[in-house]
Amino acid sequence: MNLFILSCLAGLVTLIWSADKFVSGASGVAKHFGMSPLLIGMLIIGFGTSAPEMVVSAISAFEGNPGIAIGNAYGSNITNISLILGFTAVMSPIHVHSKILKKELPILLAITVLSIFLLQDLEVTRMDALILAVVFIGVMGWSVREGIKNKNDALSHEVQEELRASALPIGKSITVLIIGLIFLIISSRLLVYGAVGIAQALGVSDIIIGLTVVAIGTSLPELASSVVAAKKGEPDMAIGNVIGSNLFNTLAVVAIAAGIKPLRIDQEIFHRDVTVMTVLTASLFIFAYGFKRKGRLGRAEGAVLLVCYVSYTAYLITRIV
Repeated sequence: MNLFILSCLAGLVTLIWSADKFVSGASGVAKHFGMSPLLIGMLIIGFGTSAPEMVVSAISAFEGNPGIAIGNAYGSNITNISLILGFTAVMSPIHVHSKILKKELPILLAITVLSIFLLQDLEVTRMDALILAVVFIGVMGWSVREGIKNKNDALSHEVQEELRASALPIGKSITVLIIGLIFLIISSRLLVYGAVGIAQALGVSDIIIGLTVVAIGTSLPELASSVVAAKKGEPDMAIGNVIGSNLFNTLAVVAIAAGIKPLRIDQEIFHRDVTVMTVLTASLFIFAYGFKRKGRLGRAEGAVLLVCYVSYTAYLITRIV
């Protein structure tokens, strides 16, 4: 048991470090080749922070642990909204100015509803994976088009400031990118090994470990990015990290894992965890979209999200003990 715990801890620490290096290197390379700041924010930073979820879920599916794969993807979505945005908003209220993000919010909600439809038979088949992959490609294409059309969006200015503050030469960017990717794979393997071992030692399903330990661990890069962005006065980056990550998790991460091996879930998972993810996504849409007022996650909304996270996690822990 101690070996599994150490493996998890080592994997988590290395995962956080390698994910940061991977995104920094990828952003530097993209900037060098002329990608606009808005596209870097939407594609590289928004989707790149989900690299840990992608690698962990792919390894889990390949090694025959579908519970960790699906639990990691949906658990990360729950953690991103309730813990990360909740904690960030309590520390520094988030005002949503970006028109792009307000367009992404209903897309995220629609994709979450699509997931419910595909999961009704309690399985994510390879056909489902293909559907999710096609939708993801469509979202990527839409992101590129919007990024080209809206170069003066509020998110673009925030990303530009961030890139200017952390500029790297092209050679160093490529080196950092490769090192980050290598250690991302190694750390993900350590995390999956430890998580499976802990689940077996405690006699609980691997999906519970995926929804808790693994989901929190793979979401830590988003937590760090969002808190730092909010403190720097970059609220659109703070929420953009979460929206981009959840889009990537729901579409690409699940599609890759199910493409490797079809994923089966229990009825309880569908009714409990998918429902929680959907309710939180709808809440984020209502809070951040704004409708007739400016989109905003204040301290009150942040506190509500944190209470939801604590309550949900406490319930899952009771299933372990």
